[in-house]
Amino acid sequence: MRVAFSVYGVLYVVIEIVGYQLERVSWPEITALDVATAVTNALLTVAVLVAALVAVDVLGHRWRRHRRALAAERTRLAAAQWTELEPLPVHAWRPEPLALPAAPAPEPSGPARTAYAPNAYSRRAWPDAAAADASGRLL
Repeated sequence: MRVAFSVYGVLYVVIEIVGYQLERVSWPEITALDVATAVTNALLTVAVLVAALVAVDVLGHRWRRHRRALAAERTRLAAAQWTELEPLPVHAWRPEPLALPAAPAPEPSGPARTAYAPNAYSRRAWPDAAAADASGRLL
C-alpha cells in the first residue's frame, strides 16, 4: 500500500513539474523538444530526490548499526570492569573481643600419672582382684 502511494506521489510530482515548465513556454508555441525537456527535468528532479532519500536511509542504517556496536562495546567494557573488581575490605565497627587466658595444665594424679581421665564407659577385661586369685588362674 505504501509503495502504491509512493508511485502515485512520484507521478503527481512529475506531472506538476512538466505542467509548470510547459506553462512557462506558452501553450501555443509548445514543441516536442519543450515536452522532452520538461519530462527530462522532472525525472531528473525525481531521481535526485530518490537518491537523497536512499542516501538518508543507508546512512540511517549505518548509524543505527554503529550505535548498536558502541552500545555492545560499552556493555562489554562495563561487564569486564565488574568482573575485574577486587573484594572490598569491610572493617568491623565493634572492637575485637579480648582473648581468654589459657587454662593451667592439669596435675597428673594417681600411679599412672597420665594426663587423661579414665574412661568411664570401657569395660575392664578382669577385675582388679583377679591378680589376687587364689588359684592363680584367670579362668
